[in-house]
Amino acid sequence: PSKKGLSAGAQQAEMRRLLDKMASMRMNAIIFQVRPQADAVYQSRIEPWSPWLTGTMGRSPGYDPLQYCIQQAHARGIEVHAWFNPFRAVPHRDHEVSSTHISRTHPSLIKNFKVHKWLDPSDRYTRQRALSVISDVVQRYDVDGVHIDDYFYPYPSVDKNGRATPTFPDGKSSKQRRSYVDSFVKDMYSTVNSKKSWVRVGISPFGIWKPGVPRGTTASINAYEHLAADSRKWLASGWCDYLSPQLYWRNSGPQSFSLLLQWWRAQGSRPVWPGIATSRINSSEDPGRPASEITNQVQLSRTVGRNYAGHVHWSAKALMQNRGGISSALTKSYYTQP
Repeated sequence: PSKKGLSAGAQQAEMRRLLDKMASMRMNAIIFQVRPQADAVYQSRIEPWSPWLTGTMGRSPGYDPLQYCIQQAHARGIEVHAWFNPFRAVPHRDHEVSSTHISRTHPSLIKNFKVHKWLDPSDRYTRQRALSVISDVVQRYDVDGVHIDDYFYPYPSVDKNGRATPTFPDGKSSKQRRSYVDSFVKDMYSTVNSKKSWVRVGISPFGIWKPGVPRGTTASINAYEHLAADSRKWLASGWCDYLSPQLYWRNSGPQSFSLLLQWWRAQGSRPVWPGIATSRINSSEDPGRPASEITNQVQLSRTVGRNYAGHVHWSAKALMQNRGGISSALTKSYYTQP
């Protein structure tokens, strides 16, 4: 919701407005976050209610947001992909958690990193807990997809030599960490497939697999080394039904949208639907970015390389605001049919 503690009716009205906007733009899917921090934006027997709903972890909002979202979205012909964060426990150490939160029930699993509390991905229970949560949602809800994003190991600060400072306090090598994340991704895909084969598994990793790949591409973060994300392997191995690398940069420059998209679409046969940073229009992250940068990227997503059946906007907020006229431009010229 736009703020914590709104009534159930006010939250539902916001959801309807958002979905009405997406339907008016002829959009066909939304990615809806259901597990921000080892909590639940739905009725769960495993984890406590998310504090982002009521302001207090564990307090019911008086309805089931995921169920309501699915009902309302499907009535408008829109798919719902449930978005999980598998390993984040608490985004800030000062956040209050309920007595049933995993950081209280299983404190030995928790690693402190910068201001975060993080579940240790090297522990089998951590990975199994996330799989159990995902499996539970797939079994009980009529979701069309399951989605995870770029947070596997947390983002470090990086010095001028490309070294992480600090490093994640688990005593493991980068190679070992990648093996834990690889096993989780592979198991997630097989778990969802075994429950409902029609539910699509999507991943939106950091948009650059490794700095320097493809040639000329630069990045301070090395997702392969720092985040333990061998996302190229997942795509090439078919461990997802679609990949949405976060190609949040402009088309010109050392992180060229079209160059990266061409590379990604050559790495496997599954669809690559690029993540596009619509929320960076006229933003502090990218001052002066015009809406035309986004419409150009939408057009490129339909023509560059193989598998050009779609793209993903980050996020709905800019579309709701019609920032820089982007929603009007898309509806008029690019989204002319559902």
